[in-house]
Amino acid sequence: MKRSTLIPLMLLAVAAVGCTKQSLKTAYDKQTTYIENFISAQMKTDTSATLTRNGDVCRLILHDTLDARRDSLLPGGKVALYYACYTLTSASVSRSNLVATNREELAAQAGWALSDPSRYKLDTLTLGSTLVKGLEAGLAGVQEKDEGYILFTGEYGYGGSQRGTIPARSALVYQIWIQSIDNN
Repeated sequence: MKRSTLIPLMLLAVAAVGCTKQSLKTAYDKQTTYIENFISAQMKTDTSATLTRNGDVCRLILHDTLDARRDSLLPGGKVALYYACYTLTSASVSRSNLVATNREELAAQAGWALSDPSRYKLDTLTLGSTLVKGLEAGLAGVQEKDEGYILFTGEYGYGGSQRGTIPARSALVYQIWIQSIDNN
């Protein structure tokens, strides 16, 4: 290919990548706005809620159960929890946005077929294993009996890959019910 043809093609490719990066930034900025609006609405409802930020990942604990005398989940620690994962496409979540849960009653409310009861049990996760970045960052520091939400943009979720029913680059909200932690 001639040099005179190659240079415009390279410039076109660079411009296309720049547009893609800008559109991703715009999408993630919109998701951040949804997250901030969700948090604001929750904190108006529950004035005792506690917000923790770990970079761009937010953890909102409702009915503040934080207690300096209880252990917080550390890297490599295990957490036993119930959860519901929602995609965040506005400033609220609903049953129609539920994409994963281990709580049978939530699955039933969402109209899911409950043919496999083994799916609906307490899960134990280990920090530093194969969790998505946002969930990993949000769980760090939780305490036993905490209840609340972990929220993050698609940048900290599954990125450009669709995962099951979760669309690529989706902002996610994990509603969590911590049962126990083990840092040993």
